Amino acid sequence: MANVLYITAHPLAEDESLSMAVGKEFIDVYKQTHPEDDVVHLDLYQADIPYLDADVFNGWKKLRSHSSIQDLSTDERLKVGRLAELGGQFVLADKYIFVTPMWNFSVPAIMKTYIDAITVSGKTFTYTKEGAQGLLKGKKAIHIQSRGDVYSEGPEMAREMGHRYLEIMMDFFGIEAFESIIIEGQVKFPDQIPQIKEKALQKAHSMAKTF
Repeated sequence: MANVLYITAHPLAEDESLSMAVGKEFIDVYKQTHPEDDVVHLDLYQADIPYLDADVFNGWKKLRSHSSIQDLSTDERLKVGRLAELGGQFVLADKYIFVTPMWNFSVPAIMKTYIDAITVSGKTFTYTKEGAQGLLKGKKAIHIQSRGDVYSEGPEMAREMGHRYLEIMMDFFGIEAFESIIIEGQVKFPDQIPQIKEKALQKAHSMAKTF
């Protein structure tokens, strides 16, 4: 049995978002073909994802100086505790499914906030004499992303930073098996939206079976 985190970062539902529609197809087929696995949906727009702010850094500093959790302020304790929960949940998972749109060439801010929350030394990576080393080797991830224009090739390719960002972070965590389902061109070619969507749904259906 595998623990699976289905992580979505979109404020709209499946009937209003191509990435969410393709994500739903993927996770539905995955559940059907992997009934023994435990799948948890983490909707970042509904979850409590603390920013790395002064409360967090002050709380961590106190804990590193061997203060007890009771010595932290209420805000420090709540935020540090929630970050520990998020990090623990991520580390315990075996597979990750990220669903995002491309916004302003990157991912929604809430996804960046989440990645900040789980990028913790001793949990997802560690420092060594040879440099930082990922601690999540052997796990796998996939990114489902919708893009209005075409960024997989051509002059716009260099501007795409969302998928590349997740790819870099997964590699940093030691997750080498990182796949993608990219839905792109629907704004540039509005007359092709049905074909673009259908192609992505078919790919999601196929890839979910072997993920």
